[in-house]
Amino acid sequence: MENIKIKYLSDEIEKLRYIDGKSDWIDLRAAENVKMKKGEFKLIPLGVAMELPKGFEALLVPRSSTFKSFGIIQTNHCGVIDESYCSNEDEWKFPALAVRDTEINVNDRICQFRIIEHQPVIKFEEVDDLGNDSRGGFGSTGRK
Repeated sequence: MENIKIKYLSDEIEKLRYIDGKSDWIDLRAAENVKMKKGEFKLIPLGVAMELPKGFEALLVPRSSTFKSFGIIQTNHCGVIDESYCSNEDEWKFPALAVRDTEINVNDRICQFRIIEHQPVIKFEEVDDLGNDSRGGFGSTGRK
């Protein structure tokens, strides 16, 4: 088990925790009340800064209900936070674009993250033939 130092930058949000039996992703919450007009962009503070272990990074994505509930999308679609982003001032934020007028309240769960090890160093080997049967092309499940 890895230890991760966390600094809460808001007293109003719930502490981070796993939701038992549901997922190994961890929800993050808005750390301030936010009103956005359709088409507006905002970095929504999440009220935490962390020191990830060397060799690890966090993947930050919206929750499945975020678009339906709040009418926002994450502008970078998947945020990657590496271990160099680790000071008290390095607050995690959610880059949101509103597709409708919306309000997000302090403590609303708007995104989630998981921590993974960095990809190992890989070498690409160029070949003329991969030697595998065709699955049917892009978007195919392999069925004909």
